[in-house]
Amino acid sequence: MDDTLKRQIREFISTDLTETPIITQEDTFWQKLKRVGTELWLDTGDMEEAEKNWTAEMTALTTNNTLINKEIQKGIYDEFIAKAQTIVSDLPINDQIIEIAFILNARHGLRLAKRFGGYVSVELHTNTAHNFDAIIDYGLRYHEICPEQFIVKVPYTAAGLLGARKLRELGVKINFTLEFSARQNVMVAAIAQPDYLNVFLGRLGAYMKDNNLGDSKGVGERAVLSTQNWLNKLKGQLGSNTKLIAASLRSESQLEALAGTDVYTMPIKVAHQGKETLSGDFQNQLKTVYDIDLNENANGCSVEKLWEVSKKELMLAMDLNKNLPKNGSELIDRVHQADCRDMFPYLSENDYRFIAEDGKIPPHERWSERIKYGDIAIDTLLNLAGLASFTADQAQLDDRIRNIIS
Repeated sequence: MDDTLKRQIREFISTDLTETPIITQEDTFWQKLKRVGTELWLDTGDMEEAEKNWTAEMTALTTNNTLINKEIQKGIYDEFIAKAQTIVSDLPINDQIIEIAFILNARHGLRLAKRFGGYVSVELHTNTAHNFDAIIDYGLRYHEICPEQFIVKVPYTAAGLLGARKLRELGVKINFTLEFSARQNVMVAAIAQPDYLNVFLGRLGAYMKDNNLGDSKGVGERAVLSTQNWLNKLKGQLGSNTKLIAASLRSESQLEALAGTDVYTMPIKVAHQGKETLSGDFQNQLKTVYDIDLNENANGCSVEKLWEVSKKELMLAMDLNKNLPKNGSELIDRVHQADCRDMFPYLSENDYRFIAEDGKIPPHERWSERIKYGDIAIDTLLNLAGLASFTADQAQLDDRIRNIIS
């Protein structure tokens, strides 16, 4: 795409933007949580719900393919989509759809930024997840639209690690997403060195519960706190200031259990219930190690890989940082050469089909033998399933665009 068309798209995204900044009020409940060192974000793209819960203590909103799709499916952007097509009509139809999806993400993100005055995490189209050049292109274009407030979300893939690193070097704020363990985030901190990285702790508990591997309590919490402590150790060594986001919170009790984590990105329900039911007596939990109650079904599942980082994994992360791979394929090959193959396994077309069909929480029984023999791991499965789930929601959004412009 030529620079003239990119400029026209950028101008179109900002045209007739009439959002009025809201007047924020301080809230003593959230002030108490901030005092233990936790930054507060809302995990929503719904402007009305965000406004009901937004306070002066909150600094960002985060969206993703699922949350943006929910907003688009309301029909509030149908007329805007038709206007957007007039800008990109000379492109092939599939390129039009991808470009309009970008326009929608940027437009909605810009509305959130203007309305709430904080940072807004904006997500890449899922078809860029394994495409280094596309990650760079769209990451830079998001940045140009709102350099002070947009944080670009890049997914945990081999290309994503390298793409995020390049974008950070170019001055783009990065929220690296779809991680589920301390060891994945050691890789992210060393290679990508983003502004923010994540542990999706709610899905860790769901994996244990849905697969009858034991009590879901404590698993996600332990992974988060271990990641935070690893990140704190690495900051001086790496010379970075990457912060951890506790993401996919499922319960207001986790607001207390993880107090002291760098950032919470809170679903509206969790934020509301927390304020309604908790005392506000928050204590820093970074030295807490939560017990995990597993049953015999969990034998051989290596759940400890969610919070432990082995010597070989740490050495691999540092080596990849010092000797950056030329591309994603080389990165994956080096992961295998370091005997860490379960972090980036070689998978068949059938494997990917199963992951896409099984939803956000993969059935453990399907993968248990391969997990036992170190060919794949729970954190890797959840990462792949999460990306597949976002891809399905992106496809719904793309279909709505297609129906409007066809």
